[in-house]
Amino acid sequence: MMINNHLVKSVISSEKSLGQEQAMSPLREKPFGTYLKNAINEVNSAQLQSEEATQKLMNGQNIELHDVMITAQKASITMQAALEVRNKAVEAYQEMMRMQV
Repeated sequence: MMINNHLVKSVISSEKSLGQEQAMSPLREKPFGTYLKNAINEVNSAQLQSEEATQKLMNGQNIELHDVMITAQKASITMQAALEVRNKAVEAYQEMMRMQV
């Protein structure tokens, strides 16, 4: 399964911008929730762009079919990547709940 390179690059570049000392420390400037929110916003944005392109095509506006298909595939791939991340997070949570203390 391919992961959306744009999402991965944005998270990696955000980590690099923090600097190596801050990236290693447990207290960061931006909590994980910020990264998660940004990733979800990117998925939402891709979905909205795809919907907008599809509406333009249906209304007969000046847009090429291949552009609509490309935006639809980008939206699909970003959604698949988000679902895979969610599935891995749920699996990790379930594994931790099965651990005995």
